[in-house]
Amino acid sequence: MSKRADKKTGLADLRNRQVALRLYYTVIVFYILFVTMVLVGGFCLLLVSAGLVVNLNYLPIIIVCLISILVGTLLSAYISRRIFAPMLRLSEASKLVARGDFSVRVDTDTQINEIRETCENFNAMVENLSRIETLSNDFVANVSHEFKTPITAIEGYAMLLQDPSLSEEERDDCVERILKNTGRLSNLVGHILTLSKIENRSGALERQPFRLDEQIRRAIVELEPKWSAKNCGLAVELPVILYDGNEGLLAQVWTNLLDNAIKFSPEGGTVSVSAREEERRVLVSVGDQGPGVAEESLSHIFDKFYQGDTSHRAEGNGLGLALVREIAQVHGGNVSVENHDGAVFTVELAK
Repeated sequence: MSKRADKKTGLADLRNRQVALRLYYTVIVFYILFVTMVLVGGFCLLLVSAGLVVNLNYLPIIIVCLISILVGTLLSAYISRRIFAPMLRLSEASKLVARGDFSVRVDTDTQINEIRETCENFNAMVENLSRIETLSNDFVANVSHEFKTPITAIEGYAMLLQDPSLSEEERDDCVERILKNTGRLSNLVGHILTLSKIENRSGALERQPFRLDEQIRRAIVELEPKWSAKNCGLAVELPVILYDGNEGLLAQVWTNLLDNAIKFSPEGGTVSVSAREEERRVLVSVGDQGPGVAEESLSHIFDKFYQGDTSHRAEGNGLGLALVREIAQVHGGNVSVENHDGAVFTVELAK
């Protein structure tokens, strides 16, 4: 049976149990009323037969007792319906969630605020769990695909190397492609480990003061072979900025953004890098003169494994910008993108 069918079966079971609970409480109420009437009637007959009730003055007392019992029975039924029944439904729904069914929801239609809030919180929790499950499944599927592609390429070129008839030039080409794909794998693993470390961090972020402008300059120098190969010019405006943050994580931000800017810049284009310091934040912008980000990609550009421009798919894995966003957020900021003669990414860091 499929997972969807299991969820439908679970919901049907929950509805059946709710109907059964209503029927159960209805039967219980009528049963209590019936038993109460029988006991009171029998008690009255016993008093009459014993000669204890010979005066009608005792009749009001018996009536008061009867009314008290009936009121108590009705109050018990009300409490059972208003309090115990919703809690039992919540218990049944919790069992379904414990079995992995995150599609179940409980009814929040109750006049008791505490119970209504509990049911609303339960529904919100299950909705978040469902979203996390979807993201987890998508993440596993994307990771599997991203690993499979370079591994398949490595295997193919390694098999070609076993051919003794290959020329030296062909062998060098195979080795180069194998190294390129192993580098892609290494980059993917590094990004995944960093993302996992950030998302599952415990305690305060390790910070230390350093020159942010010098760190960005070092990233530009490290990428010199790439922007030189495309004859890209650089427009750099970096005043002295002393920042207190995690130097290792922020270095990955500038490397990723600069690498993307070079990748999407046209031959002979210009990559712009600027930074400015405000009262409570630092803003760093990296821009290119490429085609910009498509309108439909603007809302997804920072999602994991999302690659709007498939023409550069082999050069990345869709985790770079997601990593940039996570690092910016752990520094109390964020990252945004806008199209202005190309794509301009702006990282905001809290001071």
